[in-house]
Amino acid sequence: MKSSKKIVYVPLAVDFINDAHIKIINVAKKYGEVIVGLLTDKAIAKYKSIPIINYETRELMVKNLKNVSKVIPDNSYDYIENLKALKPNFLVHGDDWKKQGFRKHIRPKVIKILKKWNGKLIEPRSTKNISVTNSEKKIKDIFDNTENRVSKLARLIKSKEIVRVLESHNSLTGLIIENLKIEKNKKIEEFDCMWSSSLTDSATKGKPDNQAVDYSSRISSLNDMLDVTSKPLIFDADNGGQFEHLSFLIRSLERNGVSAIIMEDKVGLKKNSLFKNQKDAKQDTPKAFAKKIKKACTTRKSKDFLIIARIESFILGKGLKDALKRAEIYSRAGADAILIHSKEKTAKEIFSFSKIFNKSKFSKPLIAVPSTYSKVYEKDLIKNGFKIVIYANHLLRAAFPAMEFTAKKILENTRSFEIEKNIIPIKRIINLIGND
Repeated sequence: MKSSKKIVYVPLAVDFINDAHIKIINVAKKYGEVIVGLLTDKAIAKYKSIPIINYETRELMVKNLKNVSKVIPDNSYDYIENLKALKPNFLVHGDDWKKQGFRKHIRPKVIKILKKWNGKLIEPRSTKNISVTNSEKKIKDIFDNTENRVSKLARLIKSKEIVRVLESHNSLTGLIIENLKIEKNKKIEEFDCMWSSSLTDSATKGKPDNQAVDYSSRISSLNDMLDVTSKPLIFDADNGGQFEHLSFLIRSLERNGVSAIIMEDKVGLKKNSLFKNQKDAKQDTPKAFAKKIKKACTTRKSKDFLIIARIESFILGKGLKDALKRAEIYSRAGADAILIHSKEKTAKEIFSFSKIFNKSKFSKPLIAVPSTYSKVYEKDLIKNGFKIVIYANHLLRAAFPAMEFTAKKILENTRSFEIEKNIIPIKRIINLIGND
């Protein structure tokens, strides 16, 4: 049966090496030369979270395994692209995919494609009693450093059609974002990233959204959230503060594991962009704001720490031409992405911008914040060239009415019994936080 001329294809994701991987490779070696198709971040992102470890590190681990002849990237999570290119004699895969929810639909496609050249599917029995959860925790303990965390957003932008970001204003909301997953259309859906909003940070402290809460206070709260989560975080820096102080902010955020900073091109005392009256709000000159972007870019240690420019032209009634001009200048200054802000009730305004900017030689990944145009679907943002969507204040907006309602019912009934059916058991909160 064994022949060195036979090609055996073994598709693997591999965030860590365990007994199951070794067994699969050893079985594959009995049939011929083992070529491992290592799933890229892009392939894995189509059905679940991207790995803790980047592709290059995973590739190095697999290349050094005994019995592996070659490692090639697999960009399609159903393996079809590589199978068509290689036409292997055998494909070896654990039999667990016969029953595993979102993966079992891949199996018939693989069998069908293999038949075209008389290839065979080999399915060794999957290794039992491997604790994936415990193994993932051990890997996180080893690789969960600030460098890995900082780079994760950049990896997500390259890997996913759209990166889904949700506002988090404390450690508990961070844990919700960290742990919430649903299965939909044969894939795992989740939030990819957290948004540290100046609006929600200020509101939770009972202060106006005008930079009354200074950066040192916000970063202190941020550290509590970063301590108990592993997903990347984008920091809302308003206008970035004084030019002379910007480098200290960048260093502090990057050192703590933040993945990106967003700065808006306004000057003076901040006025929230969603206020109807923007009479006293002033926009920075493109030249001065570009200087800030350059300063941020030269200060950061890693290019994976992203500098994002937020354009307020639509908010201030300056129109499409001004927004496009600024986007070009900010892109040339080194901005890694552009947030085009709008308070219209539809996405028409931002789509008019993306239609032109995406064709420009200065094009950069685009970010939408659909707080007012909430009817827009993510699929339409993708179609119009947006790479990140930020749901910027929804957890705080959900929490306030729930807390107010609960407090009112306790007052009305002079006890808490009546409200128990509307709130979760305290055990669920304890279990979410854990005991580590």
